[in-house]
Parts: sequence; structure tokens; C-alpha cells
Amino acid sequence: MNTTEIFLIAMTIIFTVPWLIWRFGKTDYYAPLVVVQILTGILLGPGILGAAFPEYYQFVFNPAVIQSLNGIAWWAVMLFVMIAGVELDLKKAWEHRRESGITAGLALGMPLLFGCLAAALLLGFDGWAGPQAMTWQFVLGVGMACAVTALPILILFMEKLEILRQPIGQRILRYASLDDIAIWGVLALILMDWQRVGKQVIFLIAFVFVAWGFRRLMRALAERDRWYVALIWLAVCAFGADWAGLHFMVGAFLAGATIDAEWFDQEKMDQLRHHVLLAFMPVFFLSTGLRTNWAVGGEAVFIAAALLLLAAVAGKLIGVRLAGRILNWAPGEASIIGWLLQTKALIMIIFANILLDRQIITSEAFTALLLMAVASTMLTVPMVAPKLARLKELIGRAA
Repeated sequence: MNTTEIFLIAMTIIFTVPWLIWRFGKTDYYAPLVVVQILTGILLGPGILGAAFPEYYQFVFNPAVIQSLNGIAWWAVMLFVMIAGVELDLKKAWEHRRESGITAGLALGMPLLFGCLAAALLLGFDGWAGPQAMTWQFVLGVGMACAVTALPILILFMEKLEILRQPIGQRILRYASLDDIAIWGVLALILMDWQRVGKQVIFLIAFVFVAWGFRRLMRALAERDRWYVALIWLAVCAFGADWAGLHFMVGAFLAGATIDAEWFDQEKMDQLRHHVLLAFMPVFFLSTGLRTNWAVGGEAVFIAAALLLLAAVAGKLIGVRLAGRILNWAPGEASIIGWLLQTKALIMIIFANILLDRQIITSEAFTALLLMAVASTMLTVPMVAPKLARLKELIGRAA
């Protein structure tokens, strides 16, 4: 077979297997399709499918096919991160800055602290820190991975729970938006390359001026033209950030953060997010699964994942509960908000991919983080749905 035919076989597997598991396994309540796709990516990776059927794995996922899949995955995840940046609602966060600042700060700070402690513990063992990592980069990177909230997946879950457009849903979006900015800011700090700091300063200064011109241009355009210009802007920002050594994902987020959601029809933006998830992101999940590794031992990876999950979930719940006490929330409110904000999924996986690219973590640490992200996401709806059913009056409560 030629490369095109093998590529199409890989694409058939990528789209068929998770859909069959999701549809016939009826997993939607605890594992929506996006989670099943992530798990399928792990199953199709070298640690499981590759170990069980090495000849078949090497035939389908040969270097030429993987290179083609990676190109699709890069563009898919750039689109997804840009949409996450567009969905930031900083105006609302500023209007409610005391409440939003306290909640977002504690919701990020506590799991960050717990995650850093877990990372420090992992440093006592071989096989977790990458060859290019300084100690502070590994500790801060893993700590921030435990603190991440996956804003796009959070939106999908709140749509599913029918609270996205309710006051409590809008409050949660404000908290997640502020944390999203902090997450990408910390990532930029971790990736700061002091040998290329001149390039990075040039990029950031140029970005400020070019973004000002871009925003003026977007306001002057009709909406149908804004969609095309936004994609050009995404490619330019991603290139600039990668050229400066900050990684193209940082550029993708900056591209989205400079775009106002009000420039686009909200329904069309929701459709774009859904279509990217449907048509492109499964390829990213597969390419992510291909990077998993169990070389330090499956048991050690699962223990590390459990430790990181405990740090992430406990830190988020404790932080939000503290915010609830300071702000005098109703009983049960902090638990609902905390469980929703601990959703990891895609943004943490993207974050961990970048750490792996820069050799700050090993593929074993990446696998543990990936398992933690999947587990935290699978916990969200089963934990939140019963609480919402008991506390319906909270749905309409504004801050």
C-alpha cells in the first residue's frame, strides 16, 4: 500500500473506534465522546496497541503517516486554543472583579500549590523530569497542569447540564477566563528562553502594535470577512510565537484573546467549536496517544496519575470552598463550582504536550498527566448533576 492508503486506514480507525465505543457503550454520562476519543488515543498508542501488535502498529502508524497526522493535529489544536481565547469574558470579570478575583485566585492557587508539592515528590524518583528541565520549570509546569481548567470543555459540560446561559454558568465562565490568562502567562514564563530573549521581547512588542491595528481592521470588516481574517491572524501569531521560542500554542491563545466574541454570531462560534471537535480534534487525540509511554512501569505511571489527580481535585475544591466562605455563598454552591472548575481535558493535554515538546517532562510524566486529565474530566458530570438536581435554586443565583 502507498502512504495515502495507509493514512486513510489510520483516519478510519481514528473516527470509527471511539464513536463505536461511545455510541454502543452508552458512555455519554460519565465519558462524553471527547473523553472516549482521548482514551482511544491512549489505547492506539505504542504502550498498548503498539505493545500488543507491534508489526501492525508500525505498518499503520509509520513515520510518513504520523507526520501527516501531526500537521492536521497542529492546525486543529491551534483553532481550538484560539476559540478558547475568543471566549474569554474579561469585561464581565472586571465588572465583578472582587468576587471573580478572589474565586479565580484561590481556584488556581490551591491546586497549583498542591500540584507543585506532588511534582517535588516525583522529583525524588527517576524518569519524570525531562532532560531540558530545570527544577523550577518541572515543578511549576506540573503544578500548573494540576491547576488548569479546560474552558472549552467546561462550556460543553455546562451546555449539557443546561446552566451555560444561567447566572451561575456565566459566573463560572468568569472564573475560568481569569485562570486561563494566568495559565498561558505561566506557560510563557516556563518557556522563556534566555538565549533568545531578544527575539521574545521583539515578538511581544510587535504583537502589541500589530494587535492594535488588527482590532481596528476587524471592527471595519463585515462579519463574513472577519472569519477569514481571524484565520490569517491565527497563523501569523502562531508563527511569530514559535519563531520567538514561546511555542505556537502561546501565539494561538494570544490570537484568540485579542478577538472580541461580540464580533461574531455566538451560534456560529459555538458551531465552529463543535465542528473542530468533530472533524479535526480526534486526530489530535490520536497523535497525543502516540506520545504516551509506560517505560518506568505501568504501576508507577498509575500511582503518579493518582497522586496528581488528588492534588488537582482536592486543591480545586479546597480553593473554591475557601472563596465561598469569604464571599458567603450558599451551602453546596462551592462544591458545584469547584467540581466544574476542576475539569481538565483538552487544555491540560495541550499544556502537557508543550511541556513534553520542550523536554521539561518525560513521556512517562506526560502519560501520568494525560490519565489525570481524563479521570478529572470523567468525574465532572457524575459529581455535578446530582448536586444541581438538589440545589436548583442556585442555577439562577447571581453573584
